[in-house]
Amino acid sequence: MNRRNVGGAALAALPFVLALAADLILFATWRDRLPAQMASHFVGNGQVDDHASRGSYIVLVVVLFAGIGALWVLMAVAGKYSGRSYGRVVASGYATAGGLGYLMAVVLYINVDAAQDARGRARDVSFPMWHLAVGVGVAVLAFGLGLLLAARFPREAAPAGRRPARGVERIKLADGEVAGWARNAGTWWLPLIPLVVLAGGIVLVFTAHWIAAVPALVIGLLLAVFARPYVTVDRRGLTVSGVLPWPRIRIPLDRIEAADSRRINPLAEYGGWGYRILPGRTGVMIRSGEGIVAELAGGRQFAVTVEDSSTAAALLNTLVDQRRTDK
Repeated sequence: MNRRNVGGAALAALPFVLALAADLILFATWRDRLPAQMASHFVGNGQVDDHASRGSYIVLVVVLFAGIGALWVLMAVAGKYSGRSYGRVVASGYATAGGLGYLMAVVLYINVDAAQDARGRARDVSFPMWHLAVGVGVAVLAFGLGLLLAARFPREAAPAGRRPARGVERIKLADGEVAGWARNAGTWWLPLIPLVVLAGGIVLVFTAHWIAAVPALVIGLLLAVFARPYVTVDRRGLTVSGVLPWPRIRIPLDRIEAADSRRINPLAEYGGWGYRILPGRTGVMIRSGEGIVAELAGGRQFAVTVEDSSTAAALLNTLVDQRRTDK
């Protein structure tokens, strides 16, 4: 690992180390004032519905911050980011660590000197919902700090994965011949995600306040729309759609300069999976592997991971050429 990577890893890991240290220091300070079984889970109105031991709290915060922090370090070291995109990746880590660190500290605070029942469980403990707003505020401030630090210690190297689309391959079509290409871009496990999220929302409807279930139900429905993404290439351009006619993403031929097929690492190049928006490029990342990369007018790129992308890119180049000839 070179010096630049060490610096990027340290910058990305710093907020998670600080958040973990702060929560552990608070735990050590209040340990003797905490109940044996702390209030650890709360329903939509802030009332406690589950308890956990003090040891479980330690395990949770260590695993939580170490796991999420490792993900951000991986993106900082292996990710193909530079300039503003690098700053946003780093700042997002600071926001995540700041918000989670605050909320985990609040869980400790509301358990301090709590009354205990015969089994050592905290009684008369609640989680005031205004702490969620404060947590968002802390995350926003941490995001700003992350941006400042990323600007102070920038990453100058250009992202290696974002090379221009070559657009060399073509498919020969006879005069008047019409061709199209379509492929399912999903994986077998992708539809399971919205089902799990929707199931969780339904459970919350019956076990907690209905307001707590709304986010899970909305997110589950949105995920279900794109649970079976479909990619098509035809005379209208490049289209990515779901199980419903809308929403969909369409890149018309007149916006495409050239297309290519290459292997894509969503985590390293786009910061994760799903619909990704970064400076100079957008994409639909369903999995790692081959994908279509379209060079757009104005210098932007659009990419989508899908099998048989070489055929799709070659046809897209042919259709772009035909459109230029027909003008």
